[in-house]
Amino acid sequence: MHAVEAFELVLGLLALVVALYQLALKLRWPPATALLVGGGALAFVPGLPAISLDPELALVLFLPPLLMDGAYYTALGRFRRHLPGILSLAVGAVVFTTLVVGVVVHWIMPALPWAACFALGAIVSPPDAVSARAVLKGVTLPRRLSALLEGESLLNDATGLILFRFAVAATLSGVFDFGEAVQSFTVVALGGVVVGAAVGALWIFVARRLRDRMLVVLANLALCWAAYLAGEAAHVSGVIATVTAGLMLGWYQHVILSADIRLVGNSVWQILVFVLEALVFILIGFSLRGAIERIGGIDGMPASTVAVIAAVVATIVVARFVWIFLSEALLEAAQRVGISRARPLGWRQATVLGWAGMRGVVTLAVPLTLPVDMPGRDLMLICAFAAIFVTVVVQGSSLGWLIGKVRPVDADPPAKMAMPAAEAAMARARMDVIERCAYDAEGTLIHPMMLQEHQKRMQFMERYAADADAAMEDLRPHFAILLEAIAASRAELIRIHRAGLIEDEVLHELERDLDIEQMAITFQRGD
Repeated sequence: MHAVEAFELVLGLLALVVALYQLALKLRWPPATALLVGGGALAFVPGLPAISLDPELALVLFLPPLLMDGAYYTALGRFRRHLPGILSLAVGAVVFTTLVVGVVVHWIMPALPWAACFALGAIVSPPDAVSARAVLKGVTLPRRLSALLEGESLLNDATGLILFRFAVAATLSGVFDFGEAVQSFTVVALGGVVVGAAVGALWIFVARRLRDRMLVVLANLALCWAAYLAGEAAHVSGVIATVTAGLMLGWYQHVILSADIRLVGNSVWQILVFVLEALVFILIGFSLRGAIERIGGIDGMPASTVAVIAAVVATIVVARFVWIFLSEALLEAAQRVGISRARPLGWRQATVLGWAGMRGVVTLAVPLTLPVDMPGRDLMLICAFAAIFVTVVVQGSSLGWLIGKVRPVDADPPAKMAMPAAEAAMARARMDVIERCAYDAEGTLIHPMMLQEHQKRMQFMERYAADADAAMEDLRPHFAILLEAIAASRAELIRIHRAGLIEDEVLHELERDLDIEQMAITFQRGD
């Protein structure tokens, strides 16, 4: 394909993303479902060029920024608090699913080597960070459940990729050493943490010294790929390196980055992540055509292949439920014998957690990296796509319905301070400074209007902390008037600019001030 044609194709895909995303909003579908189904349907339209993902490029291009975005917004306190549960899912559940899938596939197809069966299990075992983020948008979950799903999606790809590499090496060499595999797994995982921390520390050093806003935003963007590539170059987990660097970025950005850099940087990240997530699902759908053609088409698919595909998809769903409810049983038993730290989720949260196992870009890209002489390569490709399609379309589409039916209860104790109390504490800190600076050294009031304004604000914040709903209800008409006044100012600004009375530079400066003022009011109103 010519370079210009490739660019035109990308533009066409972006237009398709907009159309499918809008359709999903109207139909109240998860956007990931509409994008995947739409891409899969269009792949079979006659005359459209075949599109294939280069597997290495797909992993490097899509995975690091999406992992970084998830790590950036991860609640680090909850992540640390629920780390045992996260590791149980990200490591334990992935290993368990890999083993079960391998056993089931070998039972159906005894001619396929054991190591190849486990390679297939490693491909389909890790739920995907991109799919989880895309499906869980707009879904309200209990805090512990949210922390488990977010943390699992950040780490389980690393487990799946490491297991996959071990299984492929064992298939091709015919040799597998369990002790060496465990040792290598530990080194690769811990090495990823070390490399990610080193790259994150380098980012802190650089970000503190850069003065230009665009350079800092660019450094933030480059961090995800720098961490991932550094991890891969060091032969450790690039996924864990990226997540570690992302957690550091999310933790330190509050004290290193200025307000304007955060505003610009967050806007850039939101657009980038939206485009990448959407393109991932479109391209996964498009890749269906090539995967089916490689196994001889739907009509030419052997019955044994259909049986393996159905068994693999069913196994990954059932194995996740088995692992989660076995873990629940162990936690309940530990709690009964007096271990206070053992806190079962309860059947409601466990059911939702079991159903939220969507697969995505890693499951698709990894089998494409298989050597041509790998036994069962084509079978692994079609099983991978089937796992993605079923979990995203079926589980992703029904997850919101399941949450509404099951109604998981948030059993985690609330934080000691809610948002109204936190805002009141901030207002008191600001008021202390205003009261101190409103008077000169001799005690004469030199800023009466400022003091009066902040006294009124502090009085409102005290009412807001006591009864947030009532205070906000009283304030809504005030916000409505302010927004109407800003709209009038904006209209007048545009009128005098169109009349040629002010220069463009003045328009942009004043418009920026109005935008910031409007954003502040919108945020305070809770929109």
